[in-house]
Amino acid sequence: MMGDALRPDVALLSRFAPIGSLRPDSVRALARKARLATLPAGSQLFKEGDTDRRSLWLVSGAVELSGSDGTLRVVRSASPEARIALSPKLPRMHAARCLESIEYIDLDSELLDMMMTWDQAGGDESQEADETARSAGSDAWMVSLLQTTAFQRIPPSNIQAIERHMERVEARAGDTIIRQGADGDYFYAIISGRCAVAREIPGSPECIKLAELSTGDTFGEEALLAEASRNATVSMLTDGVLMRLSKTYFRELMSEPVQQWVDYKRGQEIVAAGGRWMDVRLPPEYHNASIPGALNMPLYFIRLKLATLDRSQPVVVYCDTGRRSAAAAFILMENGLDAFVLRGGLSSHEVELRRPE
Repeated sequence: MMGDALRPDVALLSRFAPIGSLRPDSVRALARKARLATLPAGSQLFKEGDTDRRSLWLVSGAVELSGSDGTLRVVRSASPEARIALSPKLPRMHAARCLESIEYIDLDSELLDMMMTWDQAGGDESQEADETARSAGSDAWMVSLLQTTAFQRIPPSNIQAIERHMERVEARAGDTIIRQGADGDYFYAIISGRCAVAREIPGSPECIKLAELSTGDTFGEEALLAEASRNATVSMLTDGVLMRLSKTYFRELMSEPVQQWVDYKRGQEIVAAGGRWMDVRLPPEYHNASIPGALNMPLYFIRLKLATLDRSQPVVVYCDTGRRSAAAAFILMENGLDAFVLRGGLSSHEVELRRPE
């Protein structure tokens, strides 16, 4: 991809699905990571078969989508189709060529999917922590948290528990948050303020300053993952607010709950025997393409609709990647339903889809 890149503002980003259905804090967080780029007429935006995990939305101009199967269509920025990411299924089923100069939004698909799961899975249980983040005046910590290696290893079924178990800590300039040599007890995310990371030199009163951390940075996971003592001291340079997660919850959340994973063929068998497909994506995603006969029940809506579900009917839950559907299936199983998860989501299977006329 070519062209200069800027950051899209929140209003622009909110025009596109499924981003516009997220909470304002989540949209602001994504706006910090999205790119607003341009390409001249005649340029290729992507090739058929590309596997780069990027979501692209057309802001202005027109793009021609062509496939080796002979399909050919034009997407214009003013059309309803442009609200949905261009050729979202991977590997890409089309090549995209600019019919005129275009402006487009580029966002990491994995980050979007994690943010959507984070945003929707917590339900009412996450509101207290969400209010804490808002009152502190920052949303950058959410994106940084989701991008850490440690949190990318947390099963999606456990995401709804993260915010619920995180604690707010107000700190003063000069406070020592973790000390070198101590046992690991918490994982931290900085909502506001700045911290210094320093390493003590054995036999010397001197310390080596390793780094300075600020809003959105995280620290403390290494000792929890490795069951080791702290390898550096972190202290506050300014007053600030931190969110922390205890070692107990951190390690519990790293464990995969019992899930019933199935491939598409097995899912079809379950549905044929009396079960039902459940699509937990947002309505614009569902209406763009879905498995025929699937019930659309977005992840954020499941807790509100539990009483309407037939507990004697198995459900096979799916989304694009398997992340949101795993979180949804966990909620359903906790409430007595027999729920299966389509492994890898729609992106990993050749699935018969209903598409809009």
